[in-house]
Amino acid sequence: MTTHHDTTSSGGDPLDVLVVGAGPTGLALAAYLRALGTRFRIIDRQPDRVHESRALAIQPRTLEVLAGLGITQTLVQHGQPTVQLRMHMARRVVSLRLFDLGIADTAYPFLLFLSQAETERILSDHLARHDVAIERRTELIDLTPTNQHVTCQLRHDGQRETVVARYLVGCDGAHSTVRQQAGIPFAGATYPQTFLLADLEVDGLEPGAAHAYLTEAGVLFFFPLGTPASWRMLTMRPPGGDQTSADAPVTLAHLQAITNAFTTDPLRLRDPVWMTHFRLHHRGATRYQSGRVFLAGDAAHIHSPAGGQGMNTGIQDAANLAWKLALVCRGAAHPALLDTYEPERAPVGRWVLRFTDRAFTIATTRNPLLRQARTQVPRLAPLALRFTAARAAAFRSISQLAISYRHSPAATGGPHAPRRGPHPGDRLPDAPLVSDHQPTTLHAATATPGYHLLLCGPTTAWPAQATTTLPQRYAGLVAVHRLTRDPASADLHDPDGTALRRLGLHPSSHHAAHYLIRPDGHVGYRAGGTDLTGLATYLAHWLPGASSSEPPQSA
Repeated sequence: MTTHHDTTSSGGDPLDVLVVGAGPTGLALAAYLRALGTRFRIIDRQPDRVHESRALAIQPRTLEVLAGLGITQTLVQHGQPTVQLRMHMARRVVSLRLFDLGIADTAYPFLLFLSQAETERILSDHLARHDVAIERRTELIDLTPTNQHVTCQLRHDGQRETVVARYLVGCDGAHSTVRQQAGIPFAGATYPQTFLLADLEVDGLEPGAAHAYLTEAGVLFFFPLGTPASWRMLTMRPPGGDQTSADAPVTLAHLQAITNAFTTDPLRLRDPVWMTHFRLHHRGATRYQSGRVFLAGDAAHIHSPAGGQGMNTGIQDAANLAWKLALVCRGAAHPALLDTYEPERAPVGRWVLRFTDRAFTIATTRNPLLRQARTQVPRLAPLALRFTAARAAAFRSISQLAISYRHSPAATGGPHAPRRGPHPGDRLPDAPLVSDHQPTTLHAATATPGYHLLLCGPTTAWPAQATTTLPQRYAGLVAVHRLTRDPASADLHDPDGTALRRLGLHPSSHHAAHYLIRPDGHVGYRAGGTDLTGLATYLAHWLPGASSSEPPQSA
């Protein structure tokens, strides 16, 4: 029998969390739970991780949220950052730079191309280094929720096992057993088109960039992959003229014929590693939570791959949910904190569904006028991208840096807040800093598990108890930092005022403000001045059991 990690105790205490599904979302959730000191198990009915490329693009925000786990550097080392897109027209090629405007406040201003197989391998290796066993060939066959826990029936090696968990998270994909057992509808439809996917070699294609062929007949994309092949090809069966059965096996000759029809470039396809056909769905769960059962990733939302949003949205579902589960399971946080997961993540899932559906419709439409307009995208794109404000906003949305939870109950504003800078619920911007005479960044300084309180402005403005009382009251949960331009009295020194400006403060002024940064890197509370009364109320509401909690593990 598989060795279990943090199984139900011999004393009969329930497991904290059972994670069902070991794809990117489930693996990321497990990595967060381990870093936060939560007792969990992660199971998957498949015998092994995927070895096909599948999801390909990792967005800047996903790299940010994985950085605190020590995973991002490995992803970047194995992936291919790209900021170039070649859009091919009949007589010329238009080159566009991607992710080069409006995202100076991140350490990862690029789209990283890395196959899902490699992403899962890196996440799995991370868990293995920390003695977390992924229980494969283990299937959830039944769940029974109560007000106190969820009783789960598992099947593995021909045997059944009963597991009692305080919380259950379904990361088990589009055909989620957890979602079905919880009775949560999955609303949406299936697109009529059949798509073709292949990892292969392509002679005649310029390396180091992504390539798009937008024609009246359809679309053809080549993305730089590296491994298990140099290129990922994505296209669809041409409507009407292609008489190939939708279920027919994909052949290299068929892919070559489509390529020849979509472009006059002398491209030669060879040495395929993987070829497949598939249909796309656009569906979303009507609820992300049912009592003690949660959904994340493809179990909650599936859609077209347009914009590279799918896997990234799932990993960020995990980042949002994990710290809330951890704090509630430790007794530090009020259970109502878990009720903020759906209000925060469901709007993101709905936005992704709308965005990808519109992009997909434009790319695949059979409307004659829109098909003709599609061929003009390469010609018009450079002109459109000259409007820098719109360009920056578009890039921030696609890169998922613009995701905000401003309407969340766990995002609260206090008095006299700066007019500029991130609002409660917004992502904390990054900026270069100096700490202990060594260069660092604002994100690196706030990456360790737990909340981080930034006391911004002149150090003389802050009373001594501001840096002593809160750390004592919330030991292991809230780290306090003084962020100022004064190198003598700050643990976070902002030499040129970049960090303060991005937080909405003028570096040369005597104004002060304070920001409470949540464990997922979003602002939980913000106020101007040095009165911490509102902050104390916020913390007392969400962390009423702080004095009895145990500190999280190091990532």
